[in-house]
Amino acid sequence: MNELFNLLKGAAPVLANAIAGPLGGMAISAIANKLGVPPEQIPSAIQNDPEALAKIKELELEYAKLTFQDRASARERESTIAASAAPFVSKIITPILALVIVSVWGLIQWFMLNNTIPTEMRELVIRVLGTMDGALMLVLSYYFGSSNEK
Repeated sequence: MNELFNLLKGAAPVLANAIAGPLGGMAISAIANKLGVPPEQIPSAIQNDPEALAKIKELELEYAKLTFQDRASARERESTIAASAAPFVSKIITPILALVIVSVWGLIQWFMLNNTIPTEMRELVIRVLGTMDGALMLVLSYYFGSSNEK
């Protein structure tokens, strides 16, 4: 896997990151299918076949297209909801949910600054804080975008 990562990191960085991530097995399978070789033969196929890198670049292009389509459908969803034909509840549920998450996160932070947390509650507090921090990041990314492409 390290050999494959090193081969891909310069030529196909998106796929290199994919194989190093939690879905590495799926990425390796996709590369193997595209090259028509078993997964363990991917590095030698890349080194010996000049067309292999072109095929891998095609995979990256397909991934970019899927990512673009996903963002476009999310924007279309927001436009549809904002249209006057959408029910009022559909228009307000997302902002209300976001407001609740941000408010609860703020209240938890305020509570922790102004109170002493019992030692026996430490694990629970850590879990709740982690969950709320994750939820806050999702809200901020949803409304203000992510730093993925910046």
